[in-house]
Amino acid sequence: MKLLTKGLLERFAKVGRQEETADPIVVAKFFNPTGAGTWYATEYDPTGRIFFGYVSVFGDWNDEWGSFSLDELESYQGKFGLGIERDLSFEEKPISHVVPSAKL
Repeated sequence: MKLLTKGLLERFAKVGRQEETADPIVVAKFFNPTGAGTWYATEYDPTGRIFFGYVSVFGDWNDEWGSFSLDELESYQGKFGLGIERDLSFEEKPISHVVPSAKL
C-alpha cells in the first residue's frame, strides 16, 4: 500500500505547520494491521520525509506527540509479512475528535 499519495502531499503542504494550533488537524492515519501502533499525522516535511503527529502504541499513558519517519513506516514488516497501512476510510478532522485525550 502506498502510504503517501500525491493528494496527501498536497494536503499536508496546504495545511502546513500547526504548532500554534490548539487543536491540530489530523491529515492521515496509519496503523499496524497485525499489532499495536497507530500514527495520526498532522504535519509532513517532504525534505526529511518526516511526519509530526500523535503516536499511540498501546492506547495508554505512553502515547505522545512526536516525529516519525515515512521510511520507517514503509520498511516495517510485521506478522504475516504485512506492513503499516494507511486508513483509507479516515477523513481528516481535529485531533480532539480522533483522540480526545491528546493535548499539545
